[in-house]
Amino acid sequence: QVQLVESGGGLVQAGGSLRLSCAASGSIFRFNAMGWYRQGPGKQRDLVATISSGGNTNVADSVRGRFTISRDNAKNTVVLQMNSLKPEDTAVYYCNAQAGGGRYSYWGQGTQVTVSS
Repeated sequence: QVQLVESGGGLVQAGGSLRLSCAASGSIFRFNAMGWYRQGPGKQRDLVATISSGGNTNVADSVRGRFTISRDNAKNTVVLQMNSLKPEDTAVYYCNAQAGGGRYSYWGQGTQVTVSS
């Protein structure tokens, strides 16, 4: 059974930093793209950043230059370093991992990030 375990959310003041980590396990297929999405109050779930197994990244315009995504293929982990946080970054952040050439998509349980002004 595939599991994605997230850690690192919390409460921070505007301008601060947080680091989110996600560890994936249990897949018989290699994990392909991994990434982070977020869902603010009353909003849809949106892409924050993704990274392929080869290291190619896709970062949302709203966080580009402030957030950095990285991964460790050997450990099946993905990290989102969030700097210069803004109140509008407040959301539940979800880790996502795809496997089997994209045929399978898995989600973590979500971790709350709250940025106070």
